[in-house]
Amino acid sequence: MQRRSFLVAAALAGGGLLVGCAPAARQQPRGTPLALGPGQVALNGWVKVSADGTVVAMMARSEMGQGVHTALSMLVAEELDCAWSQLRTEQAPIDALYGNVVAIADSAPLRPDDDGVLARAFRWGLATGARELGFNLTGGSTSVRDLWGPMREAAAVTRATLVEAVARTWSVPAAQVALDQGTFTGPGGRSMGFGDAVKALGATPVPASAVTLKDPSRFRVIGRSMPRDDALAKTTGRAVFGIDVRPPGLLHAAVRMSPVAGGRVVTFDGTRAKAMPGVAGVVSFEPAAGGSGGVAVVADRTWRAERALATVEASFDDGPMAGVSSEALMTGLARTLDTESGLALWKTGDAEAVIERSTRRVQAEYRAPWLAHATMEPMNCTVEYRGDSATVWAPTQTPGFARRAAAKALDLPESAVELRVTYLGGGFGRRLESDFVAQAAAIARAFRGRPVQVLWSREEDMRHDFMRPACVARYGAALDEQGRISAWRAVSAGQAPAAAYMPRNTFLPTAGLDKTALEGAYDTAYAFPAVRVAHVAVDLPVPVGFWRSVGHSHHAFFKESFVDECAHAAGADPLAYRLQLLAQRPRQRAVLELAAAKAGWGTPVPPAPDGARTARGIALHESFGATVAQVAEVSVAGDGTIRVHRVTCAIDCGLPVNPDGIAQQMEGGIVFGLSAALYGRVDIEQGRVRPGNFHEHPVLRLPECPAIDVHVVPSGAPPEGVGEPGVPPVAPAIANAVFALTGKRLRSLPLAFAA
Repeated sequence: MQRRSFLVAAALAGGGLLVGCAPAARQQPRGTPLALGPGQVALNGWVKVSADGTVVAMMARSEMGQGVHTALSMLVAEELDCAWSQLRTEQAPIDALYGNVVAIADSAPLRPDDDGVLARAFRWGLATGARELGFNLTGGSTSVRDLWGPMREAAAVTRATLVEAVARTWSVPAAQVALDQGTFTGPGGRSMGFGDAVKALGATPVPASAVTLKDPSRFRVIGRSMPRDDALAKTTGRAVFGIDVRPPGLLHAAVRMSPVAGGRVVTFDGTRAKAMPGVAGVVSFEPAAGGSGGVAVVADRTWRAERALATVEASFDDGPMAGVSSEALMTGLARTLDTESGLALWKTGDAEAVIERSTRRVQAEYRAPWLAHATMEPMNCTVEYRGDSATVWAPTQTPGFARRAAAKALDLPESAVELRVTYLGGGFGRRLESDFVAQAAAIARAFRGRPVQVLWSREEDMRHDFMRPACVARYGAALDEQGRISAWRAVSAGQAPAAAYMPRNTFLPTAGLDKTALEGAYDTAYAFPAVRVAHVAVDLPVPVGFWRSVGHSHHAFFKESFVDECAHAAGADPLAYRLQLLAQRPRQRAVLELAAAKAGWGTPVPPAPDGARTARGIALHESFGATVAQVAEVSVAGDGTIRVHRVTCAIDCGLPVNPDGIAQQMEGGIVFGLSAALYGRVDIEQGRVRPGNFHEHPVLRLPECPAIDVHVVPSGAPPEGVGEPGVPPVAPAIANAVFALTGKRLRSLPLAFAA
């Protein structure tokens, strides 16, 4: 490890302070300058302007359906004052300039309200290290949060520089030149088109030295609902996802991996496959980047490759997951809590002593299973290996890590590998991994000069996932004479996602304190007189990683279910009980009150369309900087089937950049969360993941989808996360509604009544 990398790694692991970079350092690429077409000019690494009047916004984040390319383009359009029709997008190259600073800084295991000197220093150290590392990743609902400053600054500099060029041309002060919708106007009715202004920059333009960003009161684009820039291409089928890549001479590979994740091939016989029509070869590959070993058949067509693969005989070494049972592992997690108290990330007073002395106690145990990502587009990657160089087409959330994995598999320097990011048919954290890229590169290496596209079957995709960790949590509370919580205790046991992810994808050490294992429990907005929230990190052989909303996805269920249990024990209304816990949090209270009001909380619940009785449940959760409250209206059929009829959602995510986009993300997150709450689970038997396809791993179908009503809270605060915060409150809102309706408390996911 280079000395600078070592120092940065030390800062990230221990919070050491390094000399930071000024914000302006996030404007110029550190490597090769942007590639420019005829008539194009780039004053920085974020915006290119052209003599034909077009503006190109460089997209350093992957588009996986969350609408981030539209939102980031809006930042450029706002500060540049160009017309929306002028804008184009282009995927940014791999460069440290585009590193995600906020995603790394957010890894600090601190509560959101912790603003002390040490906390600020720790966050500063992480942000400084992140700027040095330059890890480009799309995740953690950070894209707009991270680029809110840099992309606006870059657009503002470009605007100011163009204004100065026009002013020089007209021999007037720059203050007398205005730019609106891509047209410059000046004294005496003068006007100039955008393209002519670009030409006026000259051969070596010098960027404006100082700019002032717009005050939000002057925003004309940000805050308006804008159409998705990818909608037309996706509607007409012109959008290029990973599986759509078709370079000349393309070969197709079908793979069969070890039936047990992490296993490897011992022997294989591809004689019959090689004799079949269109087959170019049969190769084996070793586990890489945390993935599994297996066998691949490469042919001129996908169907031929799949048919030939069925004839290959192979034996495997099951590896570390041999004999593993998810039921036994879950039992083991519960037993861990019998003897271990965990590492506390939030502690005030002596909660244990208060609970022990109390005569009114509430206690409960909750469980959440392992979950697969089940992205619509299975894992795939296309690689063309030429001996001394390679091109990789990948639907990835981490282009830098993906290129590194491919280069390692091909034994090439990273500079010899070109990586092209396609649209992602769903990411949800699965495409933060690089196993599928390393695998495709290893297979393509045997077919030098021909591009090879590796496409996993749904069964391989489900069985070789890096899953959301299972978790067991035990909660306890003491209630005073008025039923208020006087002490709150929570301890959970499970695997740590970030600690598992880091060593297989980066050069950084495994973090000793992984907040992703406990997020959603230790960083709640609720206030308690005495509190202890802790986690026991358990090392298990099941491969785990980041799943949409990560730790919040299950800790919100635990926490919000237990708040409801405390409210019931106190004989209080669940809404009023939460509002009392949020007495010092006006923003969170406002979100909760808005959702409740829009849902009609406190009024009779209308029956279901089939006449069944219904009830409402409520939940509030803060994640990725945003606060979301949801109210679910639920019925339960005679056979125990839970049906959700309506979900009312309110969100405060700071300044809403694209309100329609935010509503879409809430709708998508709610549907995603409903699938997990009602159906999602991964069972492991003898080391083998049981769900193979959607007949064994149901997702919410169209007839089951509830009416969804989203309300976005106006705000002048900086933008916060949107892609993930809609998921966590869904499960507890449903569980709380089920209890209100039936009197039965469901404490395990997925939600179901015992047979």
